[in-house]
Amino acid sequence: MSSIPLTRESLAIHGGPPVRQTFLPYGHQSIEERDIQAVVEALRSDWLTTGPRVEEFENVFAHHVGAKYAVSFSSGTAALHAAAFAAGLGPGDEAITTPLTFAATANCVLYQGAKPIFSDVSPDTLNLDPDQVRARITPRTKAILAVDYAGHPADLDAFLKLADQHDLVLIEDACHALGAEYRGRKVGSLLHMTVFSFHPVKHLTTGEGGMVTTESLRYAETLRRFRNHGISSEARQRESTGRWHYDMVLLGFNYRLPDIACALGLSQIERLTSNLQRRRQIAARYTSIFRNMPCVIAPSVRDDVNPAWHLYPIRVVPDQLCAARDEIIGALRAENIGANVHYPPVHLHSYYRKNFGYKRRDYPIAETASEQLISLPIFQAMTEKDVQDVIEAAEKINRCLATQD
Repeated sequence: MSSIPLTRESLAIHGGPPVRQTFLPYGHQSIEERDIQAVVEALRSDWLTTGPRVEEFENVFAHHVGAKYAVSFSSGTAALHAAAFAAGLGPGDEAITTPLTFAATANCVLYQGAKPIFSDVSPDTLNLDPDQVRARITPRTKAILAVDYAGHPADLDAFLKLADQHDLVLIEDACHALGAEYRGRKVGSLLHMTVFSFHPVKHLTTGEGGMVTTESLRYAETLRRFRNHGISSEARQRESTGRWHYDMVLLGFNYRLPDIACALGLSQIERLTSNLQRRRQIAARYTSIFRNMPCVIAPSVRDDVNPAWHLYPIRVVPDQLCAARDEIIGALRAENIGANVHYPPVHLHSYYRKNFGYKRRDYPIAETASEQLISLPIFQAMTEKDVQDVIEAAEKINRCLATQD
C-alpha cells in the first residue's frame, strides 16, 4: 500500500482510482479445455440423459467422499427436496434448520407440506447451535437439516446424538462443503443423508446439479425413484434388459441430471483436490491479514474440522468503522472487488414473514451476523494478483473509514 495518507475521497466510490480495473466476482466457475472435450464427447454419444455417465459420475463421487451410495439430481435444490421426501416429511411434521442459509434449505421442507422450524446459530462458526436445536424438538419434529455454513462442517456428532435420542432423520446441507473434513472423515459419509450442489460457484460444477449421498440402500432407492417421476426403473435399465414395461410406485419429479452434465462433473472431479488446496491457500492468506485488522472478525475454524471454503465471510465491527456495512460493500465493489452477503436470514424474507409471522430479533445471533457479513472473492482460479487486490482494497477502505481514537 502507498504511504500517502488516504481520505474518504481516495475511495473509488468517491472518485478515487480503483485498486483494479476489471471486476473480480465473489465466485466463478473454472472451465478447462478437457472439460469442454468431455462434454463434446457426450454430445456425440448415444446418450444425452440418464446414460452411462450418470452412474459413472455417481460411483466416482461416492468413492471420493467415502459413501456407499450417491444419487444425482438436476440441482442442489432438487437434491434437498428429494432428501426431505426420503426422510418422510409430510403435513403435520416439522424439521429444524438454520435461518442463516439460502432459502432452498427451508423451502424443501415446505415442498413436502411440513413446517421449517428455525433455530439460532453458534456465534463462532455461524452453524446451527445443537443446544438451541435441542430446545426446539417437539413430538412433531421429524428431521434436522444442518448446514455446513461457508464450508465449515456443523457439529455433526452432537446432531447425530440428538437424532438418535429422538428418532430423527439428520440431513446435512453440505452444498458449501464438498471436500471438507470432520474429525478426520470426509463430509458425505457421516449422516443419514448429505446434500451437495454443483452450481458454477461451487468446488466443481455440472452447470446446475446436485447429489445426495447416503449409507442406506432404502434411502438410495427412494431418491432414485423420486428423481425419475416415481418410476421404479430407468430407460437405460429397460433398454439393456429388452423390457418396455415400467411402473410408477410413488409421486416423484423429473429431477434427473443428464449425461452431458455428468460428463462435465467427471472431468471436474479430477481437479477437486487441487481446487480445495487453492481455496485453502487463499483463505489462509486472507486470515493472516484480517485477524490483525480490528474492524474485521475473520471466520472461525474449530480444531476438529478442515473447511472447504466455499465462502470467505468476514464480519465488520460497527464501532471500528465510520461507515455502515452496506457502504463498505459499495466501496469494495467500486474498487472492483465483488463483495456479497451470505445470507439475508430466511425467516425475514417476505414469504416467511407473511405466512409464518416471523419478525426481527427472533434469532438474534443469526440476524446480527447477517447485518455484519461480507463475503469476499474466493474461487480456485484466482491468481495471486487477484488475492492481493482484495487485500489491498480492504486495507484501503480500512484506512479511509476506520474510526479515530
